[in-house]
Amino acid sequence: MPNNELGKPRRSQVIHNFGPGAIVDFGAGANTGAAISVVVSGLEEWDRNARPEGLMHPQVITEPRLQRQLKVKGFRLPPVNPENSEDGYKNWLIGVRFPQWLQCPVCNRLKLANHWTRKQVGDPARYCTSCEVKEGRTVCVGPVRFIVACANGHLDEFPWNLWVRHTPECPGQDFKRPSPLKIQQTDKAGLAGLLLVCTECKASKPLEGIFGQDVLKKQLGYKCQCKNPWLGTRDNSCDAEPRVLQRGASNVYFSSTASALDIPPWADGMMQRLGIYWEDLVECDEQDRAMFIRLNKLEQKLSMTSDEILAQVKLGVDALSASGGKKIRYEEYEQFTNPSSTSSDSLEFQIQSHTPPPELATYLGKIVQAKRLREVRAIWAFTRITPPADDDPNNIAQYAKIKRGDLDWLPAIEVRGEGIFLTLDEARLKKWELTKTVQTRAGQLHDAWLKNWQSRRKTKEKPNRTITPRFVLLHSLAHALIRQLSLECGYSSSALRERLYVDSDPLPMAGLLIYTATPDSEGTLGGLVRQGLPRRIAGLVPAAIRAMRWCSNDPLCIKDITTLSDPTNLAACHACMMISETSCEEFNCLLDRAMLVGLPEDPAVGFFSDMLVEKEEL
Repeated sequence: MPNNELGKPRRSQVIHNFGPGAIVDFGAGANTGAAISVVVSGLEEWDRNARPEGLMHPQVITEPRLQRQLKVKGFRLPPVNPENSEDGYKNWLIGVRFPQWLQCPVCNRLKLANHWTRKQVGDPARYCTSCEVKEGRTVCVGPVRFIVACANGHLDEFPWNLWVRHTPECPGQDFKRPSPLKIQQTDKAGLAGLLLVCTECKASKPLEGIFGQDVLKKQLGYKCQCKNPWLGTRDNSCDAEPRVLQRGASNVYFSSTASALDIPPWADGMMQRLGIYWEDLVECDEQDRAMFIRLNKLEQKLSMTSDEILAQVKLGVDALSASGGKKIRYEEYEQFTNPSSTSSDSLEFQIQSHTPPPELATYLGKIVQAKRLREVRAIWAFTRITPPADDDPNNIAQYAKIKRGDLDWLPAIEVRGEGIFLTLDEARLKKWELTKTVQTRAGQLHDAWLKNWQSRRKTKEKPNRTITPRFVLLHSLAHALIRQLSLECGYSSSALRERLYVDSDPLPMAGLLIYTATPDSEGTLGGLVRQGLPRRIAGLVPAAIRAMRWCSNDPLCIKDITTLSDPTNLAACHACMMISETSCEEFNCLLDRAMLVGLPEDPAVGFFSDMLVEKEEL
């Protein structure tokens, strides 16, 4: 093992929390115990350190519909396995040290990484030799707690020298020499008790107030430096205000991902077998495809005749043309509600439909057991400070980039799992949606979401999305079911994910999928799909709804008081509705349990309020 290997992240982490541009903390090994903080490098480093480049790499996966949406030719698995590839290259995921400022835990001195001691070439750990002599032990220095970021994704060091305000003649401002700064602990609480001191000019200033939204601009006249350390680039300008964040805070990185389920006819395996050749065959003129097959020796590689390959390619091309401008979710919804004749023969998409039990017939439209699913998840950008507002790849200019150039691939993972698909009764749903109080509450959430969307983009334009009552209802129901399934099945909430199918145009959709598409041991063991049997659903749904009637934060929660600081939620808090952010498509926003159970003064707001009354009468 080389001495600069920091750890072995899982591929699923690279798509969500450890993607390009994310700050990741590692230990440099059991021998040193040093804390190392890096920012994950962009995709160009993948090509340089995990050869062969691009889609010629053997670890390539395909999903035609997702490729069409993200405008790429294929996807690559994250190079997290440091084994030799066929040409002798290692599969490394590269990180760049960030922040560069390190602090000694004993003397509390602050210096740049290259001014601390390194004991051997290539060792990422840094040491304080003066404290080692005094303490008689190894003293490793670690990354500072505070960094600077902006809403456009830029990342920079905290301006320590500007904050302490050296005297004009102080030599400590010279970055070529070791910094004389240190942090002293006083008897005051919080950041007010942390005093930044220059040991040469004796200037000092407490760190109190550094997290203020515009404190850098007002107090220091500091503007965003437009740095992208994960790409090694610097932008020309930035109109966002820089903010101080904790290095490990959850709002430093929000990945923007897109995903698709493998459904017929794309789940037949032929497109996966063709791999990187699929897009080229689609783009070829029909008369040139036979030549392409011969030149690339696809007959030998696939053990098929040219005519057989051409026939399969034509089926795929026709399917893509037939889908036209349909959204990925709508195509999946069609398969769940009206499965094609090929669904039963598919290796990657196996479902079984059921009629809802009599006690739930007025609430549910359809129950489907998803016995086998394949999902491809790709990361295409990220944000900082606030989560993505719409996750639309067409708005890439509003997101931070994970690559410098126009690569024809993106990072992705493929996971297989199982799940439960439910739809709501459309007639009851349409009647409920017309309730005035329901529309008012959904309108509150839409206005809050729209304000956030416009604030992020500094525009008065309106997006092509409306937060509707049916969306809030289905999203809240998905969270309620995930929490209840965690109790009944033994799955952790982070092992379950939601996938929402909500729309009113061109055709109504009102469905949700709870599934376990996870690469670890909580995958396809059958525990979740068994809960999709009608006799189990008859107990699961009422139990989930009853659990939402009361919250330990009531009456503050049901009166929307606990969410005053975050108006993108109404009656929802960590005690009743919220789940792991990796399980939620909306980062735990746009939730309202009142849509499920009603309000004390107006039970009709709840879609399932009749269910609670019936239970009490029994």
